[in-house]
Amino acid sequence: MASIGGSIVAIVTPFTKEGAVDEERLRELVEFHISSGTHGIVPCGTTGESATLSHEEHRNVIRIVVDQVKGRVPVIAGAGSNSTAEALSLVKFAKEVKADAALVITPYYNKPTQEGLYRHYSYLAKEADFPMVIYNVPGRTGVDILPATIGRLAKLPQVIGVKEATGSIRRATEVLLAVEKDDFVLLSGDDFIVYPFLCVGGKGVISVVANVVPELMAGLVNAFNSGDHAKALELHNRLMPMSEAMFYETNPIPVKTALGLMGKINPGLRLPLCEMSEANKERLAKVLKSFGLIHH
Repeated sequence: MASIGGSIVAIVTPFTKEGAVDEERLRELVEFHISSGTHGIVPCGTTGESATLSHEEHRNVIRIVVDQVKGRVPVIAGAGSNSTAEALSLVKFAKEVKADAALVITPYYNKPTQEGLYRHYSYLAKEADFPMVIYNVPGRTGVDILPATIGRLAKLPQVIGVKEATGSIRRATEVLLAVEKDDFVLLSGDDFIVYPFLCVGGKGVISVVANVVPELMAGLVNAFNSGDHAKALELHNRLMPMSEAMFYETNPIPVKTALGLMGKINPGLRLPLCEMSEANKERLAKVLKSFGLIHH
């Protein structure tokens, strides 16, 4: 397996007009990413609407992506839950279908303590024995896994990294200082700060923006890794309007709308998410035009 890092797309889950998972479009999106230089794929993350997929659909999406990727880039399967038993079954499934790792969100809503979080992940590590990337997004989950807890967990060989979506460069540094292993994979969960994140020791990003402009986000990381900071900074600045546009409304409403306007998917979402307001759709279309992604 190639090492995990770079521009890793949190891939959308396309639905048919009838609302079922659109396998054909999903396979096409995988090919689009691989030909555009994306370094890894996360199926069934927040952007993949994991919250409204049935367990059967969730497993099917992961299976399809692993099958289509065929080992060309790492696949990190979304596999978290606020029930440890349920999370375990998803991590074991990711292992069974030969994903490369599991992205495991902190248990949301039930607000475990730091000790509870430690026990949750150490239980999954022991029972599944599979590489895991912790996913910390306090703005969505209501719980923040602190650097000291990540430091404790990083001692387990199965805990290989963290997707840190606090939007804080200070936090990124605190995590790396708390972790005592050189190969720990610190990934940004925020498209806005990829360049500074790399500067303090991050290895890449799990990206929403990469759904729409994969070559630019991959280009930013490639430029940084080859020592071309001027180009990386230029791409960071160039991507900023797109990073903002992807959050005009709740993710993944804007990114699915954008891919719909680009003719790549039917932009349908599942309730409680609904279509974008017309005003925001117009703003989004302007940004897509400025990137040359749509022409009407």
